[in-house]
Amino acid sequence: MVINDALNMITAYQLRAARALANVDQRQLAELAGLSLPTIQRMEASDGVIRGNVDSLMKLIAALDAVGIELIGENTASQGGGRGVRLKAAVTLRTNGSDRPDRVTPMRATE
Repeated sequence: MVINDALNMITAYQLRAARALANVDQRQLAELAGLSLPTIQRMEASDGVIRGNVDSLMKLIAALDAVGIELIGENTASQGGGRGVRLKAAVTLRTNGSDRPDRVTPMRATE
């Protein structure tokens, strides 16, 4: 993924999911990225798209890439071909045996 695309799309949800997939904790990610632990914590606590200075975001994305994480933009194919997960635009769930479907719309980078 082009760095500019990643800077415009990574959300706190994606960051937490990426960290879980890579099996690294916040402290390890901070060390890998050359950022402080409070910076990583602020990024993960933000709503929607992560805000921060470009240098910090580039360090974060480079660290995620170094541990094998590919950030995938909206309506973009994965180039890596590895295993992973992707958030769907919306899903319909049937819970507790109910015949009534519940519509769930995941939060996106634009929200």
